[in-house]
Amino acid sequence: MADPFGRDIPQVPLGLWRMNRECVFAELGVEEDYWRLETDEAWRGALARAYNDRAERIIGRRPLNERPSDPSRAWPRTKTLADVFEAKNVWSSNSWWLMESAHTEAELARLLDRVESRIENMRAFLLPDNWDEEKARLTALGLKVPLYRFQRGPVTFATSVYGIENLLFLLMGNPDLGARFRDAILNAMLAIGRVMDEEAGLTPETAPHGFQFNDDNCYTLSPDLYEFFGYPILKGVFDRYSPNPGDRRAQHSDSAMSHLLPILGRLGLTWTNFGPTVTVAEIREHLPRAVIHGQLAPFTFMRNDAAGIVREFRRDFAMARERRGLVFDTAGSINNGSSLASLRLIMSTIQREGRYD
Repeated sequence: MADPFGRDIPQVPLGLWRMNRECVFAELGVEEDYWRLETDEAWRGALARAYNDRAERIIGRRPLNERPSDPSRAWPRTKTLADVFEAKNVWSSNSWWLMESAHTEAELARLLDRVESRIENMRAFLLPDNWDEEKARLTALGLKVPLYRFQRGPVTFATSVYGIENLLFLLMGNPDLGARFRDAILNAMLAIGRVMDEEAGLTPETAPHGFQFNDDNCYTLSPDLYEFFGYPILKGVFDRYSPNPGDRRAQHSDSAMSHLLPILGRLGLTWTNFGPTVTVAEIREHLPRAVIHGQLAPFTFMRNDAAGIVREFRRDFAMARERRGLVFDTAGSINNGSSLASLRLIMSTIQREGRYD
């Protein structure tokens, strides 16, 4: 994609053409079965091909991945930050949910004892027994060791591990334990990143820059609590992986988190995808160099509200036109029901009304 701030780009770039694989259900008239979509690769591929055939006629693109995976080229599973904190992923209500691994302050303190021990021995904990053998085989095929450059954001992660109300009470009532929880998350992340970089033969000087957090639940904290708990984690990770002004410092948070923008502004985010109540003007005020992916409300797209789609584009373009840096996209997830016809409307609206010249 051309630089969204570029003075020579003719119009606002479009970010949402890639769509979401769950959109196949409404578009093709197929009964929703998210578990089968998750687990049945042959069925998922057939739906993707049928969807892409339709998409090619309507928008001129094939947005969904149709290619089957190749198990012989798949890296063995390494443990994650959730594993470090003993949180289990459970399928429920058509999605994966990370479940709490501590419910009281005493349980959290004992969990942190174990977490801190794992941080000291992260390589042994993180990598599976067959890692060295598989690493040699896969790198001989020309595959690169997968790096750690994305994480569920600190507030969302902490509320998954410990619960939303529990985290709020902890930060207000026992800040010492809250700080220990915060520092354990940061130190575990840095340890995971270091191990994977070293396995790839990279040093701090040669490792690629950039990191993204997805932190929907950051909105639950007040500015003071976020500055205490969330900000130090982002800063510590960005200091390690995004030290230069132009490096990717990305956050997705499809929630009403405008109250945190002044704090995020101090982090110099360069990529945002925030909730639909957060305006382009607000983001630009605090993040002058961020590429803004938004701010079409996902439910406006999902309901195929033609008038609303056009109205929201006009609003966002008016806010972004002078300084640019907008990639028109949904302010959050693309949900089932969002039609290819509505996507075509967005494309034509940009062509008619989203030109800079």
